[in-house]
Amino acid sequence: MLDFNGKTLFLTGANGSISRAIARLFFDLGASCVLTDLDEAGVQSFARELDPAGRRAVGLRQDAASSSDADGALAVARDKFGTIDCVVTSAGLYRDQMVHDMTDEQWRQSIDVNLSGVFYTCRAAIPLLADGAAIVNIASMAGHKGSYMHSHYAAAKGAVLTFSRSLALELAPRVRVNAVSPGLIEGPMVQPLLRARGPALIEQTPLKRLGTPEEVARTVAFLCSDWASFITGETVHVNGGLYIGS
Repeated sequence: MLDFNGKTLFLTGANGSISRAIARLFFDLGASCVLTDLDEAGVQSFARELDPAGRRAVGLRQDAASSSDADGALAVARDKFGTIDCVVTSAGLYRDQMVHDMTDEQWRQSIDVNLSGVFYTCRAAIPLLADGAAIVNIASMAGHKGSYMHSHYAAAKGAVLTFSRSLALELAPRVRVNAVSPGLIEGPMVQPLLRARGPALIEQTPLKRLGTPEEVARTVAFLCSDWASFITGETVHVNGGLYIGS
């Protein structure tokens, strides 16, 4: 069993279904959790749900597109817990938009949240990372193969993969950096896609079902643990074989 007792997790986008599964798993495995999200009330409520006493979980507002928010949230994490052992960047923005109709602002907003936000959080976390710390950036299958009506999202996630590999080179050997690319995972984000193409996508998936947030969370926990101590600069797909089957 993985053990995160005495470790601290810093997790962005903590109100999402995958993110909540990550937070619950790390907390259950003993970690202290700094949980951030644009929805301050929501993430604070979730932190209280995990830890009513407030000793091991704290919820903070963080706009992923704001470098100052990243600096501020990491400063709170430092003051409360000292060093950071695990950073997971899970904040994301996924909206339908064809390229020919996309405005400059829509493009910038997606890049700011999905790519720049990863950079801002990782940069702010670096001075606080303990020896042997791990960073896991949540990417997407879209970053590998593209995505109809989500070119801005796919472009950003593809860049997250390259950023993660570059950061792994910079932070080695003291800190490991990996990425996880979920495919179709149960939750609100995939519902419009399922309504449009659900049966066909399930048929294309060798394991013939959607994934669960908990399955993504377990992959993230593994990559943050000592069991993955010789893994860095890699991307793990969690998609039931959809990527190879499509």
